[in-house]
Amino acid sequence: MNEEMEFIVEEAKESMELGISHLATEFQNIRTGRASPVMLSSVFVDYYGQSTPLNKVANINTPDANTIFVQPWDKKQIPEIENGIMRANLGFNPTNNGEMVIINVPPLTEERRKNLVKIARSEAEKARISIRRARQEANQNIKSVDVSEDLKQNCQIDIQTLTNQYNDKISKILSVKEEEIMEV
Repeated sequence: MNEEMEFIVEEAKESMELGISHLATEFQNIRTGRASPVMLSSVFVDYYGQSTPLNKVANINTPDANTIFVQPWDKKQIPEIENGIMRANLGFNPTNNGEMVIINVPPLTEERRKNLVKIARSEAEKARISIRRARQEANQNIKSVDVSEDLKQNCQIDIQTLTNQYNDKISKILSVKEEEIMEV
């Protein structure tokens, strides 16, 4: 295989890897019933007129599987933190004790678990689409290279093998996430 073809395959592989890492990030945001600081990653707080991520204005801890503690560095920010959590529409009802914001993570209902599995499957399908898009772009680039048809065909076979491998990875990651979500 010539250098141009190797570059095309490597570029496709990097693009597919980005799809997998994006999927992993999206899966972190899907709640599995266990309290985690990542659950609050989408929360922004009005910090002296500036919209700021929650983790930049407070410590976020999980002392147990059902509770999240948000301890602000500036106690005057407690009402803003509570408002930010409510605006994020995560289904949490924050309370405070004057020192910190306390979030009791409610257990997931069977219906909510099934909805989360649907969301996970949707995210996995988006990742598969990005993998197919990377394959399609690579195949288009292969057609534009001035080499023999045999080399082009071999390169396309390599791209398809990569595509299959990354689709298998997505299936495995999805399977693990589904089990995690459905675990009571």
